Amino acid sequence: MSEGRMIVAFQGERGAYSEAAAVAHFGEVVQLLPCPTFEDVFEAVVGGAASRGVIPVENSLAGSIHRNYDLLLRYDLTIVGEVQIRIAHHLIALPGVNLAGLRRVYSHPQALAQCERSLDELLPRVERVPTYDTAGSVKMLRDQDIRDGAAIASSRAALIYDMAVLRDDLEDDPENYTRFLILSQESAVPSDAAKTSIVFSMDNVPGALFKSLAVFALRDIDLTKIESRPLQGKRWQYFFYIDFAGSVHDVHCRNALNHLQEITSFFRVLGSYPRGV
Repeated sequence: MSEGRMIVAFQGERGAYSEAAAVAHFGEVVQLLPCPTFEDVFEAVVGGAASRGVIPVENSLAGSIHRNYDLLLRYDLTIVGEVQIRIAHHLIALPGVNLAGLRRVYSHPQALAQCERSLDELLPRVERVPTYDTAGSVKMLRDQDIRDGAAIASSRAALIYDMAVLRDDLEDDPENYTRFLILSQESAVPSDAAKTSIVFSMDNVPGALFKSLAVFALRDIDLTKIESRPLQGKRWQYFFYIDFAGSVHDVHCRNALNHLQEITSFFRVLGSYPRGV
């Protein structure tokens, strides 16, 4: 590794969509650190093995990745960026394999579900086998020399493992995007249009959630997402994760957050960062 080269951790094998998100955000020169689990990504950044982490938090078709919302609360890391990428699924196999010879298609369950109609039309009698990872399925085909199977994964995975693409754009819905967050130990001050993520909880009393959201409405602050997660140890109580347009360094946003802190039992800013496109 050249001196000063940034190390970025992501979950999955080489060729995973999280790797593509890291490259889209940082460029091809970044050094990539594959991690088996999402927890390992957080641990790599906390422990200094990586200076940044990339985690998915939301898919336009499948919704939120709840596990990562929980981990954002558990670890003391800051969101310093976001990136959105289109998820284009490809049917990938060993060179020389053709559609007629396929007996099984391997991929992550979500990828298989997102290609269900296309698979029904293209390979109606082929078995669909869920695996732990999209890119990992491609790696398995190569390592085990599986010639009666194909994998659904990214074109980047096909390139990394020197495999053949049998069909492009297998996903049923082209409006398939995933939003990824960039994690760091240190916060940053966004210079362009910003977004801020926070998490809070409150006593379970009438009007509590309305009052908490009103602090933003009164100041014309646009909420871009709200997500609730169970508060462990307290039945039917919740943490609320909110994204809003603006930065903690903006006066009207700072005033809103100060107001919110007065009416909540727990409050934490997860980060202010440039808005992704």
